[in-house]
This record gives sequence, C-alpha cells and structure tokens, in this order.
Amino acid sequence: QVQLVESGGGLVQPGGSLRLSCAASGSIDNIYAMGWYRQSPGKQRELVATITSGGSTNYPDYVKGRFTISRDNAKNTVYLQMNSLKPEDTAVYYCNADVSVTATTTRGYWGKGTLVTVSS
Repeated sequence: QVQLVESGGGLVQPGGSLRLSCAASGSIDNIYAMGWYRQSPGKQRELVATITSGGSTNYPDYVKGRFTISRDNAKNTVYLQMNSLKPEDTAVYYCNADVSVTATTTRGYWGKGTLVTVSS
C-alpha cells in the first residue's frame, strides 16, 4: 500500500502565501510524475501543477506565475508554494502521484486533501 499525506493548508488573507507538502510512504519502488489538483464546492477537480521525476513542471494559466511546484525525491515529497493567493484559490488541494510498487506495476494514488481558504 502507498499513502499520500498532505499538510500545510489553512486560512490566509488575499495576497498571502502558503506552502503545501505531500509525503508519500509505503511500498514504493519509484515515483514518476507528481502533482497537485484542487476542487471547490460545486466544481470539478482541476489541475494546479505537475512535476516529472526529472523536474519538468507544468502549470495552467490560472496559477502560472503565482504557484511553484517542487519535489524532493530522496524524501518522496512534493511541495506547492502558493503566492499572491486569491479568494478563487479557495479549495481542497489534493496530491497525486504515479507510483511503481513493483518493477512492472505502476498506479496512481491520491491523498485525502488539505483545505486552503483565502479570505479576509
């Protein structure tokens, strides 16, 4: 089994910053792409950022320039630095990882999410 545990969410004022972390643990052979997604009430889950094992990143326009994804492969951890936060960034943020549990088996895993609330 593989577990992803997010942390770092909370309440922040507009224009503020937060840093999310997501640590993977369990029966891990290797971790490929990792990413962050978010879901607001009444909306579908949407992409926030992804990062490959080699460090290549991808962002949608609505967070580009404000959010930065990074990872520490030695710690099986991915981070999301969020700056210039807006009320519309309010959502539950989920971590995702493509994990090989054996030499021939790779699966996608999700964390349970951490709530980010941007409000004055």
